[in-house]
Amino acid sequence: MSFSDKISNKAQDLGGRAKEAAGEATGDDELRAEGRTDQAKAGLKDAADKVKDAVGDAAEKVKDVFKRD
Repeated sequence: MSFSDKISNKAQDLGGRAKEAAGEATGDDELRAEGRTDQAKAGLKDAADKVKDAVGDAAEKVKDVFKRD
């Protein structure tokens, strides 16, 4: 996962937290839900990026094994 992806995901998560808090404070259920959605999206992006990194690392290890032969 690139550094800019991490920053973008964290910004989306923090923005979602702020929206959720604002919705809580004002009693705006729609804003609260939008904040939770933003947080969930950020979490899913983080998870997807971690899977991509893991797959890439595994592919490199497989390549290394075949280079030895």
